[in-house]
Amino acid sequence: MEIFHISAECYPMAKVGGLADVVGALPKYQTKAGHDVRVVVPCYDTKFRKENDFECVHWGDVKLGNFNFPFSVLKETTDKLGYELYLIEIKELFDRPNVYGYEDDIERFVSFQIAALDWITARNKVPDVLNCHDHHTGLIPFLVKYAYKYESLSNVRSVITIHNGLYQGWFGFDKLFYLPEFDLKHVGFLEWDHSINSLAVGIKCAHAVTTVSPSYLDEINNAANGLEALFKSVRHKSKGILNGIDFEVWDPAKDQMIDSNYSIDTFEIGKQQNKEKLCEEFELDPTKPLFSFIGRLFEEKGGDLLPQASALALSENFENINILILGSGNSLIEEQLVQLRNDYKGNYNVFIGYNEVLAHLIYAGADFILMPSRVEPCGLNQMYALRYGTVPIVRRTGGLRDTVIDFGDDGNGVCHDQASVGDICYSINRAVKLYGDKINFKNIRAKGMGTDHSWERACQEYIEIYNLIIEKNEI
Repeated sequence: MEIFHISAECYPMAKVGGLADVVGALPKYQTKAGHDVRVVVPCYDTKFRKENDFECVHWGDVKLGNFNFPFSVLKETTDKLGYELYLIEIKELFDRPNVYGYEDDIERFVSFQIAALDWITARNKVPDVLNCHDHHTGLIPFLVKYAYKYESLSNVRSVITIHNGLYQGWFGFDKLFYLPEFDLKHVGFLEWDHSINSLAVGIKCAHAVTTVSPSYLDEINNAANGLEALFKSVRHKSKGILNGIDFEVWDPAKDQMIDSNYSIDTFEIGKQQNKEKLCEEFELDPTKPLFSFIGRLFEEKGGDLLPQASALALSENFENINILILGSGNSLIEEQLVQLRNDYKGNYNVFIGYNEVLAHLIYAGADFILMPSRVEPCGLNQMYALRYGTVPIVRRTGGLRDTVIDFGDDGNGVCHDQASVGDICYSINRAVKLYGDKINFKNIRAKGMGTDHSWERACQEYIEIYNLIIEKNEI
């Protein structure tokens, strides 16, 4: 089976969040399963692009109405990622360091989708499946069905995978002329609330809709930023598939980014050595339980709760805990977290920004990972934490509900129900007591390390969906 994954992100080429990790890993495991897999992402000005070799395999022009943008398709020459990686190079639009956040993002991602389909059409070989990821590629299922220039792809099966339904790619009908010509009787597929909603287009037109966890599929039927009714109407072609993690990248026994490697049999010594390295770097006490947060500092992730929750938890347990935060996002939250250094020196520290090596070391050295998310479609941090013997403290939502069970119910983590300062602090207090129960704490960490969140399971579920829509046009 020939499968194309089309996405705005793919680790290690370009990463903002979990989307990149999924698109970087799932194709590798589908390739291992014997399928012919290609990944297509925009050509950003990133470190990976600069440090690796690419060859041009196609070139052309993207026409957005009266605008014309030359593009090239670049292939990574060694297939070092375990699959074929292709970059759509449109220098005027993507030759920039950031993935998102530009005033012309609509033009950027519409042109990316058109260029990708132009190239796929020019190959004169029709793929079996186009797996589109989030709203940045949501127009593709519509275009392959109804745009005249892609008639040769009209029978290709499409899947849209929703990593975060809050972001939907809205733009006005004044930009309808950006799209390749199609029969206007189909224009209703583009419309949602008097505008063009890219995610809604993909949901309407794709043969299957997947979300990145079963619980998130349930949640978006009731809270999807205005698309609740649409999600309910396509429930018959939808499935929640829990993400996996790449065990080749996330393996404490082989991870070259951490200070001391360890296995499920040696994790007590190994984690303590990594903890000592962390605490030395950030002036913390390695004899105390270390609570950490890794991620984006936005309300969606509960980042706005962290300053007050950290201050309250430290006030209540000043002699008993350390807190280390790695993240970036809302500037006000960043300032509040930095300010706490002055009040809790020796027990608290923060690194504003993102550092992949530091993230690995925190997973290896921390005792607990905080995830107070308001929305968490799947979440990978809790899976990384479990893999590294670090106990996740989570709010029960989305994929966190599917992967973390409270230790009071013979589970692998600490859970609470509300995204609130009170619930976070209550869970931290429970975790402090758990940390003091050495035998129970050891058993829970070992249980987490033994949990199977590998991509092999998720990979097979995707392949089953592809087969169903190819054979029966439905799931």
